[in-house]
Amino acid sequence: EFMQASWDIEEVQTKGIQHLASFVKDKSAFPYLLTCTEVITLAMKVHTDSLDLQVEGCTLLLEILSQALEQGVMMALDESVASCLLHTVRKHSENEEFLSMLCTLLMMVSASEVAAENLRKVGIIPDLLSILRRFLHNDKICFSCCAVLWSLAVSENNADQAVLGSAVPVTSAVLQKHLQNGVIAESACSALWALALQGCLTDSDYEPTVALVLDALRMNPERAVLVKNGCLALASLVRLSETAALAILLDSKGSGIELIKDEFHLHLDEPGVAEALCLLMNEMVQYDEVMLDMRSQKMEKLLSEIKLHFPFS
Repeated sequence: EFMQASWDIEEVQTKGIQHLASFVKDKSAFPYLLTCTEVITLAMKVHTDSLDLQVEGCTLLLEILSQALEQGVMMALDESVASCLLHTVRKHSENEEFLSMLCTLLMMVSASEVAAENLRKVGIIPDLLSILRRFLHNDKICFSCCAVLWSLAVSENNADQAVLGSAVPVTSAVLQKHLQNGVIAESACSALWALALQGCLTDSDYEPTVALVLDALRMNPERAVLVKNGCLALASLVRLSETAALAILLDSKGSGIELIKDEFHLHLDEPGVAEALCLLMNEMVQYDEVMLDMRSQKMEKLLSEIKLHFPFS
């Protein structure tokens, strides 16, 4: 109430946020802090010029959201909060250190389907792409923004297909730049998977995207989540075009089929990986020419192995 009575006085808002932050360590205060997110974001929107207030507000929201996720509480922030966050993103679009924190916040917010939809409605996608282009070197920003893109594309109702289409080259650039960073590659592959699911790629995207995803799998073979996300992305691409399936078979760095076999044997105890591989193979056998090639590469043997290894799945 103290904050709401004096929106225009920066010192009141700062002191209010600092006082709320003093309750973060007290577990019994958590339910009450949950009700304060709107007040905090509004204070940030009213005083966008004050970087100190932005940082304190953002830090507090991150604390509240972290606790919420730990306790399995999904925070469906409404459109006005999404709008406030977008306002802050635009105002401080050059400040790399603050953006890094803000993008982490957006990633946590977008875990909720409702919040992701609200971020999409207020038009955050072009801003995310612009941030990625500008800070392609920043690991934290790339990881967070790709995770947000995944959430937005998955919850997407196809109204923004043109906007999402422009995310394909940017996401590919992130993957290319951070191929050896498994955490970022994982995030970028999941974003590409969501974009492919929404049909955002064009004919000219299929081959280079397949090559890029195969490179990510080769460079990070030990990361089960990356292997799963990569195979799901490839399956979505193959569903769209035979060109993608042929690109897997004829990759210039070696057979994609052999790579898939190796990945399965490396993650024998990961049902998620096996399932994603089966999904990919199921898409590939829809094309006669591809199926003949898979037969010649003894894919039945691999399928029998998977069946033996997961008899009850």
